[in-house]
Amino acid sequence: MKTNFLHILTDIRFWIVLFFAVRLHGITRPPLEFAHNWRQTTVCMVSRNFLETDANIFYPRLDIAGEKTGITGMEFPVFNYLIFIVSKIFGYEHWYGRLINLIISSIGMWYFYLLLKKYFTIEIAKNATFILIFSIWFSYSRKIMPDTFSMSFILAALYYGTNYFDNPAKKINLILYFLLASIGILSKLTSGYLLVLFLVFIFKDNHSFQVKLNFILTSLILLVFPAFWYFYWVPNLVTEYGFWHFFMGKPILAGFKELIIDWSESLKKFYSSGIKYIAFGFFTIGLIKSIFEKNKLLRYVFSICTSAFFIVMCKSGWTFAHHEYYIIPFVPVMCLFAASGLSLINNSSFKYLILIAIGFEGFVNQKHDFRIKEPFANLISLEKDLDQFSNGTDLIMINSGLFPTPMYFAHRKGWVESNEKIMDEVYMKAAINLGLKYVVILKRVLGTEIKLDYPCIFNSQDYAIYKVSDLNSPNSK
Repeated sequence: MKTNFLHILTDIRFWIVLFFAVRLHGITRPPLEFAHNWRQTTVCMVSRNFLETDANIFYPRLDIAGEKTGITGMEFPVFNYLIFIVSKIFGYEHWYGRLINLIISSIGMWYFYLLLKKYFTIEIAKNATFILIFSIWFSYSRKIMPDTFSMSFILAALYYGTNYFDNPAKKINLILYFLLASIGILSKLTSGYLLVLFLVFIFKDNHSFQVKLNFILTSLILLVFPAFWYFYWVPNLVTEYGFWHFFMGKPILAGFKELIIDWSESLKKFYSSGIKYIAFGFFTIGLIKSIFEKNKLLRYVFSICTSAFFIVMCKSGWTFAHHEYYIIPFVPVMCLFAASGLSLINNSSFKYLILIAIGFEGFVNQKHDFRIKEPFANLISLEKDLDQFSNGTDLIMINSGLFPTPMYFAHRKGWVESNEKIMDEVYMKAAINLGLKYVVILKRVLGTEIKLDYPCIFNSQDYAIYKVSDLNSPNSK
């Protein structure tokens, strides 16, 4: 009995399934947790618009483009479209994206284990996957964001791609590599950096020229559509429909300078956001170990992945330094080296205690993400309150600045602006001429209270609603 219990505890599938279940807690809550609610609601906007406006996957649209259609360039909306498909079957709910991401990310963790098991000890594979569970992936795998979602497809693509090199006769592995890598790159371009690991296989001498050629040609073909989407279609949508919102990178040199200016915040993403302090300590030990032991494979992994990811960092610049989820693609590499460092400890009991400490640190530092604070939760009522006075097609303006979150929960289209803009009479007259009918002034979250000279038709502790349509000036009554 005791032996069976220990066998279960040492099976990584147990931990993947267990913490899949743990993260189901609050899974049906709307995307209103403090961290990156704005990013989640943009995903939800696109998904809901596929359902309610136009299901053409080539024309994703947001609700914050004022009088415009909201069509804009973004990541290829694979994730959004899955939410749309589920909504088409079951009816729309805010939380579908959470569950979809959690399922895919948990499968991705399993593929991470399978991949590592091929080239390292089972112990390193298990421990690396355990550390990955409690890394930043712990919370972001249940957010309505494509980051861990896309990385999971990339990890699976790595597994099947390496299987092809192991057994070139099984072409199904090459096909699966093609499909999974395509989805991963399309979902989030930066996730594709990890595929540079295949350089190790291409430059190894123990594979035939034909095998390498087949793989290279397959890889070039799979890059065609992502290249079309990101470098032609995205700019085309922005130009044609006149609305830019999603960050698509900046010149490498400009981004590098921003990283240098914010060097402390940039480094913090590795040791604080990515895998937390205990695991980062063992990552450092594992890195040093790979140098002194002259482990070629680990050194190849680190040098190739770090070089490629540094380009991603430079393309992101300030955004990398100030948005923790940009470290997500590099976290699997860090987990591998942390597990390698941990393998230096021979005492199994002590090793398990360290793993427990890593898990505890990761959980404690992310458990706040399972809660929605009361002021944010009250935004749920915004649509219902607006429905008392307006139609769903009425254009509105909200004083949430750069945050699209309240517009999503208002279930309307319009503008999100600063208080200064809303107090600008010339700007407001122009917006009214474009069809603006109501202004929502947030008081407690994502905006601060200001008084307007328009008729106030609703007032609560969280927000006020003003009617501005058919008025020629802010002082009109």
